[in-house]
Amino acid sequence: MNHEFTRRFFFGAAAGAAGSRILLGQNAAPPGPVVHEPVFPIAKRSTVSIVPGQERRKMVHDSLLAIEKDILPRLKSKKYVVIKPNNVSTVNQLAATHADTLRGIVDFLAPRFKGPIVIAESSAGDTPVGFENFGYVKLPKEFPSQKISLVDLNTEGKYEVIPLLSPDLHVQPVRLAARLCDPDAFVICSAILKTHNTVIATLSVKNMVLGAPLRNAPKETPRWNDKRKYHGGVRQTHYNMMLTAQKLKPFWGATVIDGFEGMEGNGPSSGTPVESRIAIASTDYIAADRVGVECMGINPAWMGYLNYCAQVGVGNFDIAKIDVLGAKIAGVKKAYRLHRDIEPELQWMGPLTEVPPKLG
Repeated sequence: MNHEFTRRFFFGAAAGAAGSRILLGQNAAPPGPVVHEPVFPIAKRSTVSIVPGQERRKMVHDSLLAIEKDILPRLKSKKYVVIKPNNVSTVNQLAATHADTLRGIVDFLAPRFKGPIVIAESSAGDTPVGFENFGYVKLPKEFPSQKISLVDLNTEGKYEVIPLLSPDLHVQPVRLAARLCDPDAFVICSAILKTHNTVIATLSVKNMVLGAPLRNAPKETPRWNDKRKYHGGVRQTHYNMMLTAQKLKPFWGATVIDGFEGMEGNGPSSGTPVESRIAIASTDYIAADRVGVECMGINPAWMGYLNYCAQVGVGNFDIAKIDVLGAKIAGVKKAYRLHRDIEPELQWMGPLTEVPPKLG
């Protein structure tokens, strides 16, 4: 552990009275130099909408409406839509995509797309249980003309394999849901503003990248879970997320980040609510997440996997290249309390000392 880093970051933390938030010195120096040098620079600009409000469903619809011109050219060439919710928990509604978020997405699609809509998830738990607990099962009857179906990607069991790094930095295979790599599908990410226990914050990219790896279907033996292959070390996690995002990016259509009620503290499943009351949308998932972390008051330099994705051209993370429509970031920003393990989470930024630096 870099103890000098610990003193710089945490002796400067502001602690209020008992029960108040504890906010870190989020503009303090990182534990070591991190240069985010572009490998594949992006020349074009990206557009992100921010819609504040008091009605989740309407905010989600309006955030997509604001970027309609970016969505329609690709949507009209697709055969069906996949909506990927975030069901990291199948029992805690705060940790999972709300049914009204999905309703807002379908409200936007209804007059613009006549093909079928698939709500597809690969939960670490029992996916159909989440569909039932969160009320997704009601949606097909509410929107009969939209031909909505619910799919557990684990039970469907179709996948494509990509190579990732193991915790020992060896090559290992990971199975990704084939439906999220289907060129006929317009994939819409339905994410949430949440802090995270490994990668600082989880928004669009994290939802897609860790929702794509499969685990065994119910009653299938032997048991296996490819999601666990991403949790082998804080450095490896960020890099593997970038590799997975590269694979999935060609199939990404649009993303909506529901900040009506975000999660702070011990996210992504055990935190507490923050009433941010915003919805964020974009066809550039990286740009949407950049705006999202700004709205959460998080230092963007801490977001390893997003910076990596920007370096390899998955999307824009440079705020100077992002056109924000609607509300101003400064007007909706709320400083989210981060996970209790934020100190070890940030160690990805420091120097790698596992082997002698001049070996050989």
